Amino acid sequence: MAVPGALGRARRLCHWGPAVALAVVAVCSATAMADAALWYWPLDTAGGSVNFIMLLNWTVMILYNYFSAMFVGPGYVPLGWTPEKSQDCMYLQYCKVCQSYKAPRSHHCRKCNRCVMKMDHHCPWINNCCGYQNHASFTLFLLLAPLGCIHASFIFVMTMYTQLYNRISFGWSSVKIDMSAAKRDPRPIIPFGLSAFAASLFALGLALGTTIAVGMLFIIQMKVILTNKTSIESWIEEKAKDRIQYYQTGETFIFPYDTGSKWKNFKQVFTWSGIPEGDGLDWPVRDGCHQYTLTIEQLKQKADKRVRSVRYRAIDDYSGVCCPVTKGVKTFFTTPCTEEPRIALSKGDLILATRGLKHWMYGEKILNSAADGGIRERGWFPRKCVEKCQYDSETDQPVDGEKKNR
Repeated sequence: MAVPGALGRARRLCHWGPAVALAVVAVCSATAMADAALWYWPLDTAGGSVNFIMLLNWTVMILYNYFSAMFVGPGYVPLGWTPEKSQDCMYLQYCKVCQSYKAPRSHHCRKCNRCVMKMDHHCPWINNCCGYQNHASFTLFLLLAPLGCIHASFIFVMTMYTQLYNRISFGWSSVKIDMSAAKRDPRPIIPFGLSAFAASLFALGLALGTTIAVGMLFIIQMKVILTNKTSIESWIEEKAKDRIQYYQTGETFIFPYDTGSKWKNFKQVFTWSGIPEGDGLDWPVRDGCHQYTLTIEQLKQKADKRVRSVRYRAIDDYSGVCCPVTKGVKTFFTTPCTEEPRIALSKGDLILATRGLKHWMYGEKILNSAADGGIRERGWFPRKCVEKCQYDSETDQPVDGEKKNR
């Protein structure tokens, strides 16, 4: 379960994601400040002072929103939660881990081991989920990080250019650039040597890479926010269209939480108080929908997945490692690029496969509920470790999302 207090915050930091993210912020910020203060723009000038204050401002705002997203968290469905009306339980899924029903827009996170309100995804960079309470701060971090990196990149480029201007001829005699910062007197106390050049170049690469990668994530997040969706709900909507087309039911699925106004959708996440609208359990819906429109569709998709699933039997042991060496070269190099777990297999185990790749499959191990306490084991496993159960009446169903031949 989620660990509260200082211990929980310390545990959030003890992960490769925050370590890498904070290292990138530290390297880019520290190098940019050093370059600006020592070599590019003197702090005793008005422009240099403003430039340095802006660098500090970017760093503070980035770290504030980063730690807010990490430590505030997404908000969790209360343990043992049930809807006010008992008859509404039929529209909801039940979580055996949290011993409660899953509220609309909530999903159980295997990493956090809790049902998360309005869950968007579990982000390894903050080692926490992005959801109802921290969606705004997470998105602001995705915006501020590229803006700060763009400013830092400008500092790195100008520092290297101004310091090398008098040493290397670039053939730019026709370019009219004010090089007064490079020719200032007295000369810098610390010379711009090879190590400083290498550090600036390395930081420039980090800054440009962060700008592109994080900037793309920001665009994706803004798309779902302006339609009042989450990444998971966008996927549910796509699967709803696929289900309707597959069975030719003639029904129409309308996403219930899109107000039809991008500004109203935006205000549900970003508020002046910093506290998102609502309580994370009940949500306003558009005309023609009700509070459980989405959860009913999820139940239909869950039932459909069971119908399309295929039963397999393990014919070889698999330890559950990410990249198994003994299962073949193709299996080793095509391991799924996801944080979803792998499940260990022993000969004779039964697995219900729901999706798959060419050399890997994803499914749920069929366990003895009495002996295993009803705990579900789901994850990826190599195809060559299993064979299709010929005696199973459900084995005529396709597994890799293939359509039936009519």
